Amino acid sequence: MLRRVPEPELMRAAAQARAYAHADFESAHSAYPRLFAQRFPNAPARARVLDLGCGPCDVTLRFARAYPGWRFDAVDGSAAMLRYARIALAREPEVARRIRLIRGRVPAVRLPARAYDVILASSFLHHLHDPQVLWQTIRRCGRAGACVFIADLRRPTSRARARVLTRRYAAGEPTVLQRDFFNSLLAAFTPDEVRAQLRAAGLTVLKVEPIGNRHLIVFGRVQVT
Repeated sequence: MLRRVPEPELMRAAAQARAYAHADFESAHSAYPRLFAQRFPNAPARARVLDLGCGPCDVTLRFARAYPGWRFDAVDGSAAMLRYARIALAREPEVARRIRLIRGRVPAVRLPARAYDVILASSFLHHLHDPQVLWQTIRRCGRAGACVFIADLRRPTSRARARVLTRRYAAGEPTVLQRDFFNSLLAAFTPDEVRAQLRAAGLTVLKVEPIGNRHLIVFGRVQVT
């Protein structure tokens, strides 16, 4: 098995943020609201949503368009990423008025609400050196019965496979993004590792499902005690 190689938790460099914000993630990101709807057919029409590691808010905006009754607290620790998030939100003011950007790192970040109806995170888990940061935040911030939907990369079986995936999905992107995508694949967790994390966190009610050839999702309604 390919050993995990952690990468920096924050994408602080302007070139990284610019490449990420301008990258073509349409195939993966457009699927997330659809996958959420399939797994939560009775999701609340109105909800307070916590989006962890929101980056430039591409996924946040997609969920906000799909669920017009939701209000979002979108958190990221990178000022460079949030700069591009503000640019994206400025293009869609009617949607953006339901999205509040918060700069901070979990678990230390101060959140406006004590509990949330929905908790989202995309491409966040693999950045964490300690994955329990995410799972314990869910335990702390999820209202009883909250919908949890986490989408992330999953680690391939070899560096050679990671190079194949990088060529397939990032060949047309800037060199900095190709490098970061390759490193992110190496930093990602396997489904079995994520299941072990959930057992350690007492969140075995959440399910782990591989999606496509490079992603996984974690989803479920949790009863937080």
